[in-house]
Amino acid sequence: MEQITIRRPDDWHLHLRDGAMLQGIAPESARHFGRAIIMPNLVPPVVTGTQAAAYRDRILAALPEGADFKPLMTLYLTEETDPADVVQAHKDGIVTAVKLYPAGATTNSASGVRDFDKVRGTLEAMAENGIPLCVHGEVVDADIDIFDREAVFIERVLDPVRRTTPGLRVIMEHITTRQGVDYARAGGDDLGATITTHHLVINRNAILVGGIKPHYYCLPVAKREEHRLALRAAATSGDASFFLGTDSAPHIDPLKENACGCAGCFTATNTLSILAEVFEQENALDRLESFASLNGPAFYRLPANESTVTLTKGAPVSYPEKIDTGDGPVTVFNPMMPLHWQVA
Repeated sequence: MEQITIRRPDDWHLHLRDGAMLQGIAPESARHFGRAIIMPNLVPPVVTGTQAAAYRDRILAALPEGADFKPLMTLYLTEETDPADVVQAHKDGIVTAVKLYPAGATTNSASGVRDFDKVRGTLEAMAENGIPLCVHGEVVDADIDIFDREAVFIERVLDPVRRTTPGLRVIMEHITTRQGVDYARAGGDDLGATITTHHLVINRNAILVGGIKPHYYCLPVAKREEHRLALRAAATSGDASFFLGTDSAPHIDPLKENACGCAGCFTATNTLSILAEVFEQENALDRLESFASLNGPAFYRLPANESTVTLTKGAPVSYPEKIDTGDGPVTVFNPMMPLHWQVA
């Protein structure tokens, strides 16, 4: 196959940051994606409907003229979140989902949840009103190995929350383990899971072998090869439980390349080329549209995009090594393999 046309894809997990960084990197996602679930972990975080509306307006102002891109806003769940504000923001069309960060789990998560009993009222209101919960699925207990955080979260937190909140629709974001794949497959219609571009490509060796590679460091951290292969099998299976959420997360190079580097891979620029390469390697190009364009809207109960994109196969694709922003340069994820597919 030398050409494939699919419905325009969406990104169901995206970091756009704010200010000069937003201005620099928003066009990279708007180029190929129709919609994106926007993460609320700014400083300070986006915790009310009013703040979400203001952030949405800043995103729209940062887009190139004529861009056809819709940011789908989320609220950052805290122990002080007002359930009535969440419900009203959703009814008003300002907010699409709510994001759960366990406190301390990842970038700008200090305001996240420590005591899940304190958010039970909000979760129950969300279940009653069909508002999805996006979950960063890791425990942060000091005695839990970082490579086991996801599996332990499923057992200790996610499964109990789902059992005590019937009807709550949950997205396990950026799953990284075989256990995550298995749980999502068995979870029923109220459970979905996003998979990132980079977790389909790298395992933990990419970060650690031959020296520390900070631009492959992300959270959740990449795991063993067996888990990467489970993710690839899930993404390319056509199973409606799985859909694309890039977790594209820009940090300027000085913050990545230092003694305590930030977590995140910036993949917005070349995600579609990488995905086409991966799906071709798995003999599953006919399922790329399901993963990138159809399964996500179906879970969120939204229509698929009417427009299409066409990818063509040819000589190796070139893409910028870095994106320059007003805050500084951001390195584009390098998949460590030639890419032959590009958006026409």
